[in-house]
Amino acid sequence: MNVMDKFSLQGKLVLVTGASSGLGTHFAQLLASSGAKVAVAARRADKLQSVVDEITQAGGEARAFSLDVSNAQSVRECFDAIGAWSVPDVIINNAGVTVTRALLDQTEEDFDQVMDTNLKGNWLVATEAARRMVAAKKGGAIVNVASILGERVSGGVAPYSISKAAVIQATKAMALELARYGIRVNALLPGYVITNLNRDFLTSELGEKLRMRIPSRKFSELSDLDGPLLLLASDAGAAMSGSTVAVDGAHLVSGL
Repeated sequence: MNVMDKFSLQGKLVLVTGASSGLGTHFAQLLASSGAKVAVAARRADKLQSVVDEITQAGGEARAFSLDVSNAQSVRECFDAIGAWSVPDVIINNAGVTVTRALLDQTEEDFDQVMDTNLKGNWLVATEAARRMVAAKKGGAIVNVASILGERVSGGVAPYSISKAAVIQATKAMALELARYGIRVNALLPGYVITNLNRDFLTSELGEKLRMRIPSRKFSELSDLDGPLLLLASDAGAAMSGSTVAVDGAHLVSGL
């Protein structure tokens, strides 16, 4: 087999959570272009129609599903709905939120909101996916989207950093217990990635100061995540499980 063929997702069914914007939308489009059938999911399925339309217009196959990752019943119902299509082969566990506020101003509600989505939601989706894969007697791949802030800290986002650190550890725990079923679990750790949501900040004076702390002196583009994501999602990464892959221009190792 040609090594590049290992990166193909032809014939695979992939679920992407948090697919209505940013990284999730990009991941869905990337995976569809790599041959996958894509189930795009978010709390409001109506926001996903443009994503589905773009994928289908490009010759891909996609369907939209309503999903609140923090609610176990919603997770089960989403997988039931996708099950009419098939049991997913790959999960891109991408849904996430943050609340930007100084530590002493953070509230219990802020903490719960971030943890319920970023950690509990990640856990609910991954474990439900694994149960369905095991029941179908098929292996698969789960990619948990964490962050370099799971291994370092930054001011104003304490609950987010805590949640992403927990996701990294959860990834390793999942990988250990699911390996016997042929299910691989890895974590993708993006650094600062330019999206429509943060472009104004990253191009501001404060953003420029942040950029100068990155050894490469560059923010990542969405396309910089393509290779690493496909590696973890496809047969190219068949021997990888429990791994964390940082995409950050050496920011994580800089200590700054």
